[in-house]
Amino acid sequence: MKRAMMALAAAGAVAGAAAQNFPAKPITTVVGFEPGGGTDTTARIVAPALSDLLGQQVVVENRAGAGGDIAVDYVAKSAADGYTLVLANVGALAVNPHILKTPYDPLKDLAPISMASVFPNVLVVQPSLPVKSVQDYVKLAREKPGQITYASSGIGGAGHLAGELLKLVAKIDIVHVPYKGGGPAMQGFLGAQVDSFFATPVSSIAQIKGGKARAIATTGPQRDKLMADVPTIAESGYPGYEAVNWYGYLAPSKTPKEIIDRLSRDIGRALADPKVVAALNKTGVEPVAMTPEEFGRYIKREYDTWGKVVKQAGIKAQ
Repeated sequence: MKRAMMALAAAGAVAGAAAQNFPAKPITTVVGFEPGGGTDTTARIVAPALSDLLGQQVVVENRAGAGGDIAVDYVAKSAADGYTLVLANVGALAVNPHILKTPYDPLKDLAPISMASVFPNVLVVQPSLPVKSVQDYVKLAREKPGQITYASSGIGGAGHLAGELLKLVAKIDIVHVPYKGGGPAMQGFLGAQVDSFFATPVSSIAQIKGGKARAIATTGPQRDKLMADVPTIAESGYPGYEAVNWYGYLAPSKTPKEIIDRLSRDIGRALADPKVVAALNKTGVEPVAMTPEEFGRYIKREYDTWGKVVKQAGIKAQ
């Protein structure tokens, strides 16, 4: 018994020393998508500022596949020393576990560090559709149940969930048409293959300004900076409606709290850097920092919310 207690004390001392000396080598941020996507872009914008604050290089590593799950699982099983982080999205942490039976538990196998960025989707409709507001859209959907289609970048993505949530709160029957990514979905929309599309503001603003798409509402709790004249769904008759894309930093679950807190503080400082803010805003996202505790509560809320939507909508992997 005495030896066991001594061993535990020694292990604690080693962990404490490691936390005090952290970081002593480069840190890897793992991203679950190919280079050039939204998550990857956010990670690469933040990395240089975070490197300066930590005094060690922060490198971005892409481990794409399974909607971000491969990267999250890899980090969940990595050494809990603060040197391997994941920048994960809402899908991998709050949606996929309800659809795909992921090999990790996002609420138990990972330690939240900080939110990184948030952005809504925008509901656009064909210019030929007699719809100029959410009220018009709902009215038309009720007149034509099962006939109005909406595109998304894929099953279980933020756009898909935004549509399913609108179906539930507005009690309408609209048909989901999933594409393999936002680019193909936009092409399908521009080719008049679908009536509407839950797109990202940055990918659709040129089409909106060019008259090829009509924006009727955004899906966040507040209006989006890129299109401040477009109301939210929440203010269009459905208070409380919220369906946003978000990215956040996490580490393996047993990472020492001192290291988590240090990373959270410096990520928050990096996200407040004017150059980082400008670069992220240019890509259509809003930097948002949180304490580990705040981010943990946010993940739990999103996990519960989308779990209910997945169940009620009967969303299944294909």
